[in-house]
Amino acid sequence: MRVAALYDVHGNLPALEAVLADPRCAAADVIACGGDLVLGPYPAECLDLLEGYGERVRFIMGNCDREAAETPEEGELGVAASWSGERLGPERVARVSRWPLVAELDLEGLGHVLFCHATPTSDRPILTRITPEGDVARELGGVQTGVVVCGHTHVQYDRRVGPVRLVNAGSVGMPYEGSGDARWALLADGEIELLRTAYDTDAALARLEEPGFPLFTQWFVDSLRGEVSAEEATASFESRRGA
Repeated sequence: MRVAALYDVHGNLPALEAVLADPRCAAADVIACGGDLVLGPYPAECLDLLEGYGERVRFIMGNCDREAAETPEEGELGVAASWSGERLGPERVARVSRWPLVAELDLEGLGHVLFCHATPTSDRPILTRITPEGDVARELGGVQTGVVVCGHTHVQYDRRVGPVRLVNAGSVGMPYEGSGDARWALLADGEIELLRTAYDTDAALARLEEPGFPLFTQWFVDSLRGEVSAEEATASFESRRGA
């Protein structure tokens, strides 16, 4: 079984289209949509596109999906969540609100794999590639699974914490990796590959600006122009852990 792990799309429809068209993703038996899909410029379109793949897709709740589907918090994020929720409409919102926190698969050569947005018990904790092992172990709780695939911090990594291999698939729609290429992961044949798919990010920025998403400039311009490095993003997220 080949599993494509697509995380943190954030309504970036051009990036999602590019990854789904990538032959490596197109050949996947399962698409694990790891959360934060529908808060962004094209929430309904991204959801409709993935739902069109039917049972091949396993949807997982992310913190931004929850904000868009439930009563959002105050401030800029709340405004953006309300904007996204309105464009989703009641029927889509109802489907999003039922997404689980985790999806689990048994994969040959990898064993039991748990997919979650941040941790298996919450969509909010921050785990980076430099988070101390003790803190990671506490956040993972009693997880004894061989592999945990997460997202949330928009930077790819692959590290081992005790008995658990913790893999961050990166971000399809808003990567903090020094380029705008969409990042994702492929689990196949007992291996995990951290991948990137290049696409026309200049054209994407023009397209993403059109709907009037409230956080377009703050979220997408620097990211898709490659002006945020993995090191900068990791340090920023680490400074916010537990805040």
